[in-house]
Amino acid sequence: MEYDFISSLAPNTYFDRHFNCEAVKILPGEYFVTQRDLVIVTVLGSCVSVCLRDHVSGIGGMNHFMLPGNNDGGISPISASARYGVYAMELLINHLLKLGARRNCFEAKVFGGGSVLRGMTANNIGDRNVEFVRDYLHTEHIPVVAEDLLDIYPRKVYYFPATGRVMVKKLRNLHNTTLLDREMEYSLRIKRTPVVGEIDLF
Repeated sequence: MEYDFISSLAPNTYFDRHFNCEAVKILPGEYFVTQRDLVIVTVLGSCVSVCLRDHVSGIGGMNHFMLPGNNDGGISPISASARYGVYAMELLINHLLKLGARRNCFEAKVFGGGSVLRGMTANNIGDRNVEFVRDYLHTEHIPVVAEDLLDIYPRKVYYFPATGRVMVKKLRNLHNTTLLDREMEYSLRIKRTPVVGEIDLF
């Protein structure tokens, strides 16, 4: 498996005292897959996350990604910008299959795509991320069993792959600019860096 700073396996683990279990926090451009009973946590603004699992085995994971905008302020051609979304999805799917998940047992829950980034509303970043995710999952015949998308609020998402349970909290008041800064920095990073490597699905 090849990792780069556009999409990488999440390194942030901690013990969540509220849920009394191991937890993994993923940031923009990261993903995590597991066979263990733990919680995967992320905070979404304009980015989207796909929570994907084999509903029989409980092997599951989550990604956190955004399609890049165009440098001239317009909307990038979907064939170019969608490569980033396809790459993020293929990394997640490929790693799940390596752990023993079965593709015909996949179910997805999708979140994010809020209009929260300053200066990016003209590019419809959140709308484009949501459109991509829905189209991709439909094309790949992966059923979406739950979603919470668009709107104007960031979301904190807790995903328990072993059971498929998801808890979502709308963040109506941000106490600092960390989320917005992370997504803006990630957006600038993916504009400058091409997708590299090929991912084989099996």
